[in-house]
Amino acid sequence: MNATAHVFDATLATFEADVLQASMQQPVLVDFWATWCGPCKTLGPILEKLAGEFAGGFRLAKVDVDAEQQLAGYFQIKSIPTVMLVKGGEIVDGFPGALPEGQLREFLKHHGVEPRTGEDAPAEVAPEPLDPHAEVVRLRAAVAAEPAKDDLKLDLALALLQTGAAAEAEKLLDALPANLGSDDRAVKARARLGFSALLADAPPRATLEAAIAADPADLRARHLLGARLLVEGESEAALEQFLEMLRRERNFEEGLPRRALIDAFRVIDDADLVGAYRRRMSSLLF
Repeated sequence: MNATAHVFDATLATFEADVLQASMQQPVLVDFWATWCGPCKTLGPILEKLAGEFAGGFRLAKVDVDAEQQLAGYFQIKSIPTVMLVKGGEIVDGFPGALPEGQLREFLKHHGVEPRTGEDAPAEVAPEPLDPHAEVVRLRAAVAAEPAKDDLKLDLALALLQTGAAAEAEKLLDALPANLGSDDRAVKARARLGFSALLADAPPRATLEAAIAADPADLRARHLLGARLLVEGESEAALEQFLEMLRRERNFEEGLPRRALIDAFRVIDDADLVGAYRRRMSSLLF
């Protein structure tokens, strides 16, 4: 396989678009390296070989730490080689040093990064949306029939969240084994639970809107309103509230505006919407 199409040099100027934004559609492995680094000379060719073999299952971004010192500093790179995996616009895992090929394959497999095959095959027709209440009933029966199957319990937790049964969903998530607890779906579910928990004693929507109208700098009210909007399915309106918090006071409560945006990105399924607001967030931060 020719790896060239799947390997590129990343710079500070291109990182946002070529790595963070691109990872919304395709995982990106970032290799921090230098020409003088011995282990880098071992690891680099293996990563490039895998990039070619996976044929677009992931892209490999190469960052020369000597040429991109500011970028390396931003990620607090202490030693090289250092590798980070970026998915959905977020760093999900990484490791220092040069791993052997077998361990690299296991690392990718653990995060669901697989070789791409059949790219020219026609896309499958999307199934009809499921009734979440009916799905809960179906999954309860499935879990009862196969109580040792933890995947079904995760599916049930996700379905329960769709019906508003946050407390039961949280108990199921807490009981998951470690490998499923770090699953992308579980991470997204926990982010949604976090927003739901904020609303336990929160004022109603109209009260929050009135508070913001009276004092646009009331960032606590904006945070609660954004959480309520997100839980109620008004994703863009929620992101607007969190973005306005960032615009007004980025360090409010130790970076709460940025954290709220990132958690919202994990919850929202609309990749185009997330991409647009991630760019707007970056323009305020950098």
